[in-house]
Amino acid sequence: MQRLVDGIHHFQREVFASHQELFARLHERQAPETLFVTCSDSRINPNLITQTLPGELFILRNAGNLVPLYDEHRGGEAATIEFAVAALNVKDIIVCGHSGCGAMHALLHPERLEHLPACRDWLLHAGQTKAIIDGNYGHLEAGPRLTAAVEENVLVQLGNLRSHPAVAAGMASGRLHLHGWVYKIETGEVFAYDAGAGQFRSLTGESSQAPLSDDGRISELTI
Repeated sequence: MQRLVDGIHHFQREVFASHQELFARLHERQAPETLFVTCSDSRINPNLITQTLPGELFILRNAGNLVPLYDEHRGGEAATIEFAVAALNVKDIIVCGHSGCGAMHALLHPERLEHLPACRDWLLHAGQTKAIIDGNYGHLEAGPRLTAAVEENVLVQLGNLRSHPAVAAGMASGRLHLHGWVYKIETGEVFAYDAGAGQFRSLTGESSQAPLSDDGRISELTI
């Protein structure tokens, strides 16, 4: 705890003092252009990864970067999405999964949630992801299977986003765009889903993935 207190003192002395104009503007209003949906995992720092300042990202975090279907769960996620799109008029929504995701690992090994009933119930919002993995990726070893779950889950949650009325309206008007990303913790790379090519492609290099299989799912995964 003392480390956090020391960090606050450093922030006030060194950071806030040199950005007072920025924080004065932010006190009056916020105008982020992007809603960033990602995992609660402590290793993920959206502003660090994207090199953005306070006020530039509207961030929604939960275990597994899940977006419940609108008619199934109108809780904090639905309210956050609605506010971002209908009130703040964000132009982009990013769903960002990450390598080594504990939520996806638990999804694949539900027996480990025996003593975590709230987590077990929450992961029901990734039920489609589990069905896809069980039906299409049983031949993969544990590591690649987890990677498949992380990436397929991003695609599933993008689909769930479209069930939210504000999102559907924004997309229909052409003012809102959805993006699927995966952040690879161990290398710092970010891969974005290219729907046209059916691949996750590095935002700074070549594609890391094989094409989607005929049934519309990624057939082999290498990141």
